Amino acid sequence: MTQVVPQRSDVALDHTWDASSIFASDAQWQAAIEQVNAQLVEFRKLHGRLHEGPAVLLQALHELDEIIRVIGKVYVYSSMFYEVDTSDPAAKSKHDRAMGLFGQTMGTIAFVEPEMIAIGFPTLREWMQNEPALAIYAENIRDLERRQAHVRSSEVEQVLGLVSDAFDSATSTHGILADADLRFDPARSVEGAEREITQGTINALLNDTDREVRRTAWEHYSDAHLATKNTMANVIATGVKQHAFIAQVRNYGSSLEAALGETNIPVEVFHQLIATCRKNYPIWHRYWRLRRQALGYDQLHVYDIKAPLTEEKLHIAYEQAVEWIVAGMQPLGEEYTAISQRGLTSERWVDIYPNKGKRAGAFSSGWQGTHPFILMNYNNDVFGLSTLAHELGHSMHSYFTWQNQPAVYANYTIFVAEVASNFNQALVRDYLFKHNQDRDFQIALIEEAMSNFHRYFFIMPILAQFELEIHQRVERGEPLNAESLNQLMFELFREGYGDEVVLDSERI
Repeated sequence: MTQVVPQRSDVALDHTWDASSIFASDAQWQAAIEQVNAQLVEFRKLHGRLHEGPAVLLQALHELDEIIRVIGKVYVYSSMFYEVDTSDPAAKSKHDRAMGLFGQTMGTIAFVEPEMIAIGFPTLREWMQNEPALAIYAENIRDLERRQAHVRSSEVEQVLGLVSDAFDSATSTHGILADADLRFDPARSVEGAEREITQGTINALLNDTDREVRRTAWEHYSDAHLATKNTMANVIATGVKQHAFIAQVRNYGSSLEAALGETNIPVEVFHQLIATCRKNYPIWHRYWRLRRQALGYDQLHVYDIKAPLTEEKLHIAYEQAVEWIVAGMQPLGEEYTAISQRGLTSERWVDIYPNKGKRAGAFSSGWQGTHPFILMNYNNDVFGLSTLAHELGHSMHSYFTWQNQPAVYANYTIFVAEVASNFNQALVRDYLFKHNQDRDFQIALIEEAMSNFHRYFFIMPILAQFELEIHQRVERGEPLNAESLNQLMFELFREGYGDEVVLDSERI
């Protein structure tokens, strides 16, 4: 009998996130869209006027904050229906409408930064002294001064804003293909029992105690992607070309400089990270060798990377995970744990379990004016527990940021975001190590920790090298196709895994 993943319509309400906490109905969402459109009409009247003085600039920045606040809620609400069922046409239409409004907004507000640069930064600093209410934007203005060489004229910025929705097409096309359209043959146990593969179940299948389940899950998941490899390659090439175009238009030396420059990260940090990770590949090689020996295998295949070292896989119900996570957060104080408890349970921040069409993986979202939301594909295991703790770290970071920062500083970069999330994971891991001495439980915790290190210090650096190389190829005018992309990925992973892990040159 095949283990079946439910349709979205069959998921219990208590297991879903609460979109009605943003807008009680689609009618309220529609009213917010109309509000944004009206705000944009008024905002256009400020075009060409920011030089008139600090009062006009302050008015523009305040109105801009309010526009961004409302459109953020419009977008988050729409995404909460689409991300949980990418095959739902109504949800897709709602999401597309929000994205279109976002692009329209970016085009309308595009004049602000060029006009502020034209005013001159000495003048802006003088205005901040004369108008204390402007001082709250001081850091924002300093960052604009840093980026001024990459900000174009109002006309060019308007075009870039208007095409932002269209330039998201590569990402959105990949998401639809991977999450909505791909169909996978089921994995099979050694006894022949079938297990359904979806984007939400693949990780749990690759952590199964049955090697045949892992092997067939890996092969069937890979084969479905390979069946669309030319489409996938074209989507990647389109996205890379878009990045290269934006970098060129904004006067960056490369796509890498453009990607890092927006958040003020030196390119040397990127290259040093890659070099350090490659230097330490031998440590990983030793780890794979030890895992192979512990598993008793002659060869370690890619689908064995997350094979459990215990005979029985831990089953951790969502409710138990919440209890342990909240207990692990105790060092952060009563306020933190109380909010976390409510968010993970009664306030329904979390969309918990896999369903057909649901986006892969996990993430935290939300906007100032909403509470945070967490998309999960929880599979009742230690990896799901750790992922939930991770995403809660993001959500609580957002919660306190939105509570304590003005709108202009209500968001943060991914470079700092991962600190809060990984810190939460470490706290929970430490708590569980201290409070559960069962040998198999502790082994599972160590495996989860190593899996997390594998993700951050092995997989991500390899993917970063892959992205760097394909962007450099496009910048040199070289083509990208399925064969060259697959070969590059194979070579990078072959270097990383060395002779300790058996790779399939097609199923990377």
